[in-house]
Amino acid sequence: MYQAPRGTSDILPEEHPYWTYIEEKASELCRLHGYRRIETPVFEDARLFIRGVGEGTDIVEKEMYTFEDRGGDLMTLRPEGTAPVCRAYLEHGMHNLPQPVRLYYIAPIFRYERPQAGRYRQHQQFGFEAIGEGDPALDAEVIDMAWQLFARLGLKGLYLVLNSIGCPKCRPGYLAQLRSYYGKIAAGLCPDCQARLERNPLRLLDCKREACQTAAESAPRSVDYLCPECHEHFQRLRVYLDLLKLPYQINHRLVRGLDYYTRTVFEVQPEGEGAQSTLGGGGRYDGLIEELGGRPTPAVGFAAGIERMVLNLKRQGISIPQGPPAADVYLAHVGQGAKERAVELASWLRGNGVGAILSGSSRSLKAQLRQANALGVAHALILGEDEVKRGTVILRDMARGEQQVMTPEQALQALRGVV
Repeated sequence: MYQAPRGTSDILPEEHPYWTYIEEKASELCRLHGYRRIETPVFEDARLFIRGVGEGTDIVEKEMYTFEDRGGDLMTLRPEGTAPVCRAYLEHGMHNLPQPVRLYYIAPIFRYERPQAGRYRQHQQFGFEAIGEGDPALDAEVIDMAWQLFARLGLKGLYLVLNSIGCPKCRPGYLAQLRSYYGKIAAGLCPDCQARLERNPLRLLDCKREACQTAAESAPRSVDYLCPECHEHFQRLRVYLDLLKLPYQINHRLVRGLDYYTRTVFEVQPEGEGAQSTLGGGGRYDGLIEELGGRPTPAVGFAAGIERMVLNLKRQGISIPQGPPAADVYLAHVGQGAKERAVELASWLRGNGVGAILSGSSRSLKAQLRQANALGVAHALILGEDEVKRGTVILRDMARGEQQVMTPEQALQALRGVV
């Protein structure tokens, strides 16, 4: 039998209430903050990610789904959401709009990586971006929105971690210190980190191997090498976060996994589970628009995987709205004439706003009503040859087992009263 590809999953109907719950909470949060939804293509020019995300990142080196199309162009399935949004910002002249431009998306993301709980090769991501403003108050807004998202979902036991990784002006000096520190202990690092030492030393702080994590504990701290502008930005951000009463912690090892980040980086993590279980994260990326061919444009954003949010909702036993049943009424019939009349009535009911499921079989009435119960439908309309002749229907309350004869119009009004 065929199965879903490794690292992917089917979202079955009984799972969808979680997804609907999260998407509705996320969309409402964005509306309250003035963010508007944007949709970008599932695949993009591969160079967008190679240039924007960074050649030395795990995403570009190991995780992208890249293919050559029939025209000979190299395309990549979207491995993250920020670079495509920035491409759209540039392509459609959004720099002419009032700044910052606030955008959000809910979209599938594709990364070839080892599947684990809440982390898939195709997963759904919610993210938002504020492009065109460098004020640390905007960083605070984005961080507050991320925190409020999880609060609105009802998740508890989370903590917010924060760091500043500087800018192109001050980062080279910090990277030199990292190379000096790690160069003395390179033999004890994992093979990946030994390769990163020269190409991308910042990523050494993010390695999940135990030996590398131990080494990172004593590594130089980025905040100690910030230029005056980055230092002031970080201090002002902390003032705003304190005003918002957000319970953040400084984590000097936090760097995030994409090269475009500058200054602020942050994550929201479940207590006791570490960075590998991060619910979401983001930061500032003031150089990305320019890297993609635009003029210097500051920006800040956040993203979170919906599967991981669903996993945490289940772990914490949070009850969510189940939504309406698949339909409001089930049409059961006995006899060919009754079936033909049921076909007409089902269409008429739907046209009047009442969800209807038509029994498609010629099974016994008892079997049809068993199916109605299994589907969780609250009411059934029963038609036999007598009802067809008289122009009536039998409306049955499935929970009480009570039923009464009425005209279709009366049944419609009754269903409208309970739907």
